[in-house]
Parts: sequence; C-alpha cells; structure tokens
Amino acid sequence: MTKKVDDYRLKLGKHELVPIMIGGMGVDISTADLALEAARLGGVGHISDAMLPTVSDRRYDTGFVKEKLQQYKANIDNSDKTLVKFDLGHIAESTRLHVSNTMERKRGPGMVFINVMEKLTMNSPRDTLRVRLHEAMSAGIDGITLAAGLHLGSFGLMEDHPRFRDVKLGIIVSSLRALQLFLRKNVKTNRLPDYIVVEGPLAGGHLGFGMDWAQYDLRTINNEIIQYLRAEKLDIPVIPAGGIFTGGDAVGFLQEGSAAVQVATRFTVSKECGLPADVQQEYFKASEDDIEVNGTSPTGYPMRMLKSSPSIGSGIRPGCESYGYLLDANGRCDYIEAYNREVAAHPNDKKVIVMDKTCLCTHMRNFKCWTCGHLTYRLKDTTRKAADGTYQSLSAEHIFKDYQFSTGNKIALPD
Repeated sequence: MTKKVDDYRLKLGKHELVPIMIGGMGVDISTADLALEAARLGGVGHISDAMLPTVSDRRYDTGFVKEKLQQYKANIDNSDKTLVKFDLGHIAESTRLHVSNTMERKRGPGMVFINVMEKLTMNSPRDTLRVRLHEAMSAGIDGITLAAGLHLGSFGLMEDHPRFRDVKLGIIVSSLRALQLFLRKNVKTNRLPDYIVVEGPLAGGHLGFGMDWAQYDLRTINNEIIQYLRAEKLDIPVIPAGGIFTGGDAVGFLQEGSAAVQVATRFTVSKECGLPADVQQEYFKASEDDIEVNGTSPTGYPMRMLKSSPSIGSGIRPGCESYGYLLDANGRCDYIEAYNREVAAHPNDKKVIVMDKTCLCTHMRNFKCWTCGHLTYRLKDTTRKAADGTYQSLSAEHIFKDYQFSTGNKIALPD
C-alpha cells in the first residue's frame, strides 16, 4: 500500500501531531490565520516576529512606527544611524499583542510556534532579541523556532524565563556543523532543542548557504544530521524544509527517518496568507527562469526571490528612522553604504538606482521584495486558471489536506 503523510505522527512531548509544519514567513506573510489553520488541522503553524512593531500598527492600530519616526526625524539625512534605537517597550507590546491575540483564537489539536530571526539586529541585538523571546513565551506561544542565524546565545537569553523548559524550542540549521556548534554552545543550559529544522538550498527567502547553494542537497544534509543524532543517542525530531512540494516528497523524507516536514511555498498562494492578491498572481505566473538567488539582502545572506521584485534596483532613501530592523550593533546597514555611494556618484539625480543592496525593511513592509522558494514556478500546476488569465487562490485547508492525504506526487486541484 502506498504510504501517505497521515500514516505518520510527529511526537513533541505529550503531543502527537500531523507531521506537517508550515514555515514562518516574515512580516506577516505567515499570518495568524494561516498558522491557526495548521493548528486546527492538527499540525504546526508559524507566525513570525519579523518587524512586529510595523505589523502591530497594521493589525492592532498601534502607532509604533510613527512614534519612532517622530523621535528620530531630525536624523533622516544623516548617514550615521547609531542613535536610532527601538523602544524596548514597543517591541514587548507588539510581540505580546500579536502572540496573545493569536493564541486566544487557537482551536484544534495542533500547535502554533513563532519564528524568531537572529538577523533582526535592531541596533541592539542582544537586548531586542531577549525581549522578543521573553514576551513570546509570556504571551503563551506553544513553541519558538530560532531562525536566520546560529543563535549560539539564544537559549542563554531565555534560561531565566519560567517557561524555558516548557515551551517547545527548535533551531533551523543548514548543515551538521551549524547544529554541532549550537549544541556545544548550549550544553551549559542543560536543555536540548525539542526539534531541528534542516533547511536545504531550495528554500525561500534567506538561505544558510553561499552563492554555491546549488552544490548542496537537502536529503544528503538531512540524513547526515539524522545519522549524527542516532550515533550520539540524541532523540531529537528532525524536520527537513525547502523544496518539499507534494505529499509524495514528504513521505520520502518520513520513510528515511524524518519526524515531519516543513513546507511554505505552496501556502504563499493560500487565501489565509498575508501576500496581497496581486502579488500572489505574480507567484502563480512565474516560470523557473523568473526566480533567482541574489545578494541584495543587507544581512549578508543570499536570498531567493522573483527577478521582477520591485525592490531590486530601487534606490529609495534608507528607512531606518521608521524601521531600522537590520541596523547592527554599531548602527550600520549595508544598504545605507550602497545608497550613499550612489548618491555621491550621481549628485544631480533626483532618484538613484541601487542594484547591489536593497532597503529590505521598507520593501518587506510594503510587499515589494518577493522572496520565494525554488519551486514557486510549479504553483500554477496546483490550481485552476480562469478565462481572464488569473489563477484561483486556494484555502490553507485544501493545501494542508493535499499534503496529508495525497499519494505519490499527485496534487489535488481545487473544486
């Protein structure tokens, strides 16, 4: 009999879950609605803590961005951004609002986690990360997935929280070496991660690889990590991610010893996803040639996106006074330097073009940086095309159940 995903279960403590985790897509692409559908259906959904003060303004009518801009308005034309700091109270309140509102609405046997990115340095990396982690736990989140960085100190930042041993904690890695570093660094907390997400080179957004990403293979890395954990007698669930497009793809990993799969690309075109409808149509229309991995992110990580992303080549003034999520501990961001270089080179131009970096905060906030998974070009095969050339968006439930119950590489089209 052909196996399906529903023949397996992910065990996390006392929880037995459908082994489907929807990945955390930042700046409210992974909405509460999307995460809650995964939980209702018995799996794991993620919300994201990326840029939560601006998400909070949009969702809960707060005024954090306006207040920050008012405070630092006089600094807009200054290339030195060392003064531009986040109010820790605003970070705490926006995290608390988003997590508590989501958890109050939770129904069903599944779980809701939050994806927390280390690369959101916010001009005070340690303090801002600590506040985000603590407030998410205090507001009742089921689990925290540590993403976009090695997180060597993150367990230490959470250690004094009363829920440190209760909340599910996981780490995203792209190599065995990264996992070994994390485990070695966190021995002193006497706390192992509850799960490990192994993100391969076909994932969307920021990648844990260099521009040589195509030389790597998710299955190889995933099996290497599973074998290492077995040899060390560490019973930690392993969850591969990146390019798992069908139920059949998922079953292949589950049969080889993975505990679950993390998927995201197919959910970008769900009704519950935070991507605007017109942007979802761009994802549906994309061909394989329309997708690239480039170095425009100021984080230093390569990033996969649609080549038609309006963020590419945009020379907007840095939005640090309003946002500033990627300012490092010294108030630096690679986009500021690229922008200033182009302004100096073209002093008479009203608008400059900056090709090598992008103002990621502003463009992510405005849905103009269209990050995507490698297999986005296959999304058109998962739905129906209308007479006017538009594609039908899908419900998260339809996509989730297709992963859960399909056999082989069949994809169920919507009714």
